[in-house]
Amino acid sequence: MSQFKTVRGMRDFLPKDAEKIRYVEKIARELAHLYGYEEVITPVLEHYNLLAAKSSEEIRERMYAFKDLGGRRVALRPEFTASIARLIATKMRNAPKPMKLFCTGSLYRYDEPQYGRFREFWQANYELIGSNEPETDMEIITLTNDLARRLGFRRYWFKIGHMGILRGILNQEGVAEGQQNLIMQLLDKKRWDEALTLAKESNISQNGITVLKKTLETKGKDVSQVLKTAKRVVADYDDAVAAIENLGKILELTEKSNVKFETIVEAGFARGLEYYTGIIFELYVPDLEIALGGGGRYDKLIELFGGEQTPAVGVAPGIDRLVLAMDKQKVSLKISEENKVMIIAVDEELRTKAVELSLTLRKAKIPVDVELMGRAVSKALSDADRRGATHAVIVGTKELKEGKVVLKDLKKREQRIVEIKTLSKEILKDTG
Repeated sequence: MSQFKTVRGMRDFLPKDAEKIRYVEKIARELAHLYGYEEVITPVLEHYNLLAAKSSEEIRERMYAFKDLGGRRVALRPEFTASIARLIATKMRNAPKPMKLFCTGSLYRYDEPQYGRFREFWQANYELIGSNEPETDMEIITLTNDLARRLGFRRYWFKIGHMGILRGILNQEGVAEGQQNLIMQLLDKKRWDEALTLAKESNISQNGITVLKKTLETKGKDVSQVLKTAKRVVADYDDAVAAIENLGKILELTEKSNVKFETIVEAGFARGLEYYTGIIFELYVPDLEIALGGGGRYDKLIELFGGEQTPAVGVAPGIDRLVLAMDKQKVSLKISEENKVMIIAVDEELRTKAVELSLTLRKAKIPVDVELMGRAVSKALSDADRRGATHAVIVGTKELKEGKVVLKDLKKREQRIVEIKTLSKEILKDTG
């Protein structure tokens, strides 16, 4: 029977699990609407070269890539940003700026399956395109903070850095971009010793190595102190200093806007994706070592795909990881209570009337099931309880002749006979 199992790294979501995924997706979509982000839908399948252009060597190696029947090399999307950049460079190049776009869906990477990491996973995605003002970076962080708050996390924090700090040091030391990318990927995996060894092999000066080491050690919760120390460490590298000043401006704006969240600033923070050019950040909760989402600024990607030079910043919260964190913190879904009705016909001849009643109640926007297994009323009521029904409508011959049915409130364990014409009102009345 092994051929009928799910493919390794893929999952089935049973109803309760699917409900959690859709709940987080719903909150993410509502937030997009509140912040003025318009939803777009991009293909799951893209040209390989598009997805590979500025991802990372690790992602390029782990993409589900293959040739289609036309001989074209294609791949399942490993993330959203490349597709959004393509969209801006082609079909939306003349759209008024700033553009605020939202999307959500499944992504694919051939990672080794482990806790919180699967080969098929879900993300939401917010992109703010067309401005390099620090207020845009602040909005993306604020939006992410708002999402965490709306989902009900009791404690969470942001790890924040700026790609311009490390890039500024490495650029001034004459390290080629390809070599820089390899160093960044090692740092992203927390393999600091290997990253420093590779930096030495790239003919960085001894002063450069010392600055890199000190930069990696410069981190903490006291934002102003960390930034002050970092600025002193990289004082000989103008672009790195400018990056720290930019990061300070963004964090100052969030503080002045009274946006409250816990922060750990890391001067040597790096993310593996090669397209980042500015601020970068990740969201964490206690007891989970994996990031629940992350993002940053990428000002050169759209231009790479044939568009104009267009600054952009975005974030991709991981939907299934957010669900995992909610389970860890025992956060309950804030789903409004609604009626759910099971209609039970006493005998086979009355099933047609049961179906007719179900259509009437659905027109009143009341969710309805009809008992379809031919069970006795007592067993049908037990099944209705098991399925979480709030009410049962029992269609009997005697009541039906008088234009009535039995309405049973399964929560209060009460029942009454009501007229069919007022049935929907009676059900709705029970929950106000």
